[in-house]
Amino acid sequence: MRVVVLGKGLMLANIVLGVLDSGAELVGVFRYEQTSKSRLRILLEDFFKPQPEVTLLKKLKIPQIKMKSANDERFRKLLVHLNVDLVIVGTWHEKIEKETFNIPKIATLNVHPSLLPKYRGPNPYMQTILHGEEYSGVTIHLMNENFDAGAILKQEKIKISDNDTSKELREKSVLVARKLVSEIINDLNDKVLTPVVQEEKFATYYPNIIGEERMLDFEIQTASEVSRTIRALHPFLPCYITHKDKFFIVNPYKFIILRNSFERKAGTIIDKNADKASLTIVCKDGKAIRFSDLKLYKSKAVKSYIKNNI
Repeated sequence: MRVVVLGKGLMLANIVLGVLDSGAELVGVFRYEQTSKSRLRILLEDFFKPQPEVTLLKKLKIPQIKMKSANDERFRKLLVHLNVDLVIVGTWHEKIEKETFNIPKIATLNVHPSLLPKYRGPNPYMQTILHGEEYSGVTIHLMNENFDAGAILKQEKIKISDNDTSKELREKSVLVARKLVSEIINDLNDKVLTPVVQEEKFATYYPNIIGEERMLDFEIQTASEVSRTIRALHPFLPCYITHKDKFFIVNPYKFIILRNSFERKAGTIIDKNADKASLTIVCKDGKAIRFSDLKLYKSKAVKSYIKNNI
C-alpha cells in the first residue's frame, strides 16, 4: 500500500511511524509548515532548530512534499502520479477539498485526538481537560467536506489522569495514534471495514483558546476550574495571576489544592513564602490553591517582590 501523510508536530511523527510499523510504503510527507511559513523561514528553522519530526524525516530519508496547499492542483497531480492508495492526515488546519481527498484509491483518513463526535476542532487536548472529562481518545475517520465529521473507522479511549496537562495528554494520544494507524492499514489489507456514521446530536466543536483566557480569576473560578485551566493551557499558553500591576507566571506542575475550606473572600492571598516563590490564594468555592515556583513576568525579582509587597 502506497501512503502519503499530511500533518504537523508529534502527531505527524507518530503517524509516519505507524505507517512504517504496518509495512506500508510511505511515498511522501507534506508538513503543514509548508502552507503557513516562507521557504526561507522553514529552511532556517530546520537547520538551526529542527523539530523532532524534521529530524525523524531526515533520518529515515522520507521524501518531503513542498507546496503551499493541499488543494493546489500540483499536489493533486502528484497524488495521481504517485499512485497513492491512502492519504492520512493529522494536525492540519487547512480545510481539504473534496477534489483532493477523493484522489487516493482507498481513502483519505483523518486522525483526530478526541472521542468523536465530541470535541471536534483545532485543540481537543485543551478542551477535554478544561471540561473535566475523565477520558479523551483518538479517532480515525474518513475525511469529508466538514471538519472532523466523517464516518469513524477506529477509535480508542485514553484515561486523563488528575495531573495531566495538555502536554501529557498529547504525548499519550500520539502514541495511541501510531498504534491505530498501523492497525488500520493492516485491517484495510485484510478485512472489510464498516464505517460508523457520527451521531450529530452528540457533536461538540470548540475553537482555539483566545488570549483573555490566560488570566486566572479566583473570584469566578472554583479551585477545580483553576486547576483545569492551568493544566489545559500548558504547554500552549501560560497562565497568569495578577497582583496590582504585576503578573505572576504559574508553573503548571507546582500547585496543589488544599483540603481545607477557608472563610475568606475569593482572591484573598492567605499565605506566602518568598523563598519558595509561593502564594496561597482562596478560590470561589472557599478552597485554596498553593502555587510554588512562581515567576514574575519580565522580572527576576519574584522573591523580593513577594517578601516586600504581599
